[in-house]
Amino acid sequence: MRKAARTLILAPLCGLLLGCDQLGLETPAQAAAAKEAEGRAIGGACRHSGRALEDCYTLNPKAQKAAVFTGWRDMDAYMRENNIEIVAPTVPRPDPLAKKKKPAEGEPAAAEAKGEAKAEEAPAKKEAAAQSRADTPPLPAGKGKMA
Repeated sequence: MRKAARTLILAPLCGLLLGCDQLGLETPAQAAAAKEAEGRAIGGACRHSGRALEDCYTLNPKAQKAAVFTGWRDMDAYMRENNIEIVAPTVPRPDPLAKKKKPAEGEPAAAEAKGEAKAEEAPAKKEAAAQSRADTPPLPAGKGKMA
């Protein structure tokens, strides 16, 4: 009798466990496949936009380099076979070396105000520098050189 009860309880549990894929849990194999596919897509997009492979690596440091290269190479072959031209990117490249500081709470308005002030000062500084260069006479030959 106890065996029959166990069987009746375990049978539905086994059925539920077989449906774990429907819970949205990602296995390590699925995660690796997704990362590989993302790297290939990045590489293909880089090639289509005319970016060098090294630029692609720099702009996407978290992507797998082997996957990026595979995608870049596949897109290169596809573009050559079908005579597809490069589509130049319209968004400017971000500077990967520039680090952006996040303002603390209460400082966003101050940071924006500083940015606006700097934007207004920049043209004035450029104009003043151009004016000072125009006012300065050129040095005679041999003068002003350091030995």
